[in-house]
Amino acid sequence: MSAVLNRLSIKPLHPLFVAEVTGIDLTVPVSRDDMRAIWDAFNQYEVLVVRDQPFNDDTQIAFSRNFGPLETMEAHPANNFKPGHIAIMTNLDAQGNLLSPDDPGMLHRLRNEAWHTDSSFKPIAALCSMLSGRIVPPVDGNTDFASGRAAYAAYPEAQKAAFDSMTVVHRVAKPEEEDDPAYNEEQKKRLTVTHPLIRTNPANGRKNFYAGAHAQEIVGMPRAEARRLLHEITEFCTQPRFIYSHPWRQHDLVIWDNRSALHRATTFDKTQYRRKMHRTTVAGAAQDSHFATLPQPHVA
Repeated sequence: MSAVLNRLSIKPLHPLFVAEVTGIDLTVPVSRDDMRAIWDAFNQYEVLVVRDQPFNDDTQIAFSRNFGPLETMEAHPANNFKPGHIAIMTNLDAQGNLLSPDDPGMLHRLRNEAWHTDSSFKPIAALCSMLSGRIVPPVDGNTDFASGRAAYAAYPEAQKAAFDSMTVVHRVAKPEEEDDPAYNEEQKKRLTVTHPLIRTNPANGRKNFYAGAHAQEIVGMPRAEARRLLHEITEFCTQPRFIYSHPWRQHDLVIWDNRSALHRATTFDKTQYRRKMHRTTVAGAAQDSHFATLPQPHVA
């Protein structure tokens, strides 16, 4: 069923999660009523798709701040070790030329093709990310999303009780990647944290798995056993029935809940087609209860 508020319309795109928001321009200040509808839809659907939003970096940052303060990205090869509030996923250099597949930034971005949640390796994990399609390839290059919430609801009840007490170690880099120069030793130490395996959205009480590529160990469990279990959970969450694959058009904006939705980039012909996506990430809070209420909208 569609929910309508004034001209804004919210329509489901998948039986379990994901909705499209239409009838609104997010590149200008958003009213309190419209922001309330978007916030409620975000909590209900996990992933929101908004077409025809010709953002620049300033307007994308301004809209993103409706959800809360923005993260500053970590320094790594894909941002030339100069992080800011905008992360650029691209196969282009500063002059718009195609990068070589062995460019350090290109190699680093391959990490995005594994199922993950953004910033789960931070002590306070991200609330949401917003990805703006500035240049999109004519074929392929989708972004896949998987609902950890729908997967948890479908998981056998008899096996779920043990998960509630499990604490998972998330890392920016795997222990076997200790020689990887993408992150320095200070980052690897600082960006090794723990989070519960099961999270609950305080706005609606719905539980979800919190897993993905950064989830690497379970506290108190032998490493090999923990990795097998975490792999099984991620595999369960990423069954086709829990996946929405977004086909990009130029000026699409996709907003997703990093607390519950996994995502991954899918590949395309990077030697032929150009792609440039700009992402903002909204920081989380020490207490999830902060998100039970709507942040004040940003007014330019």
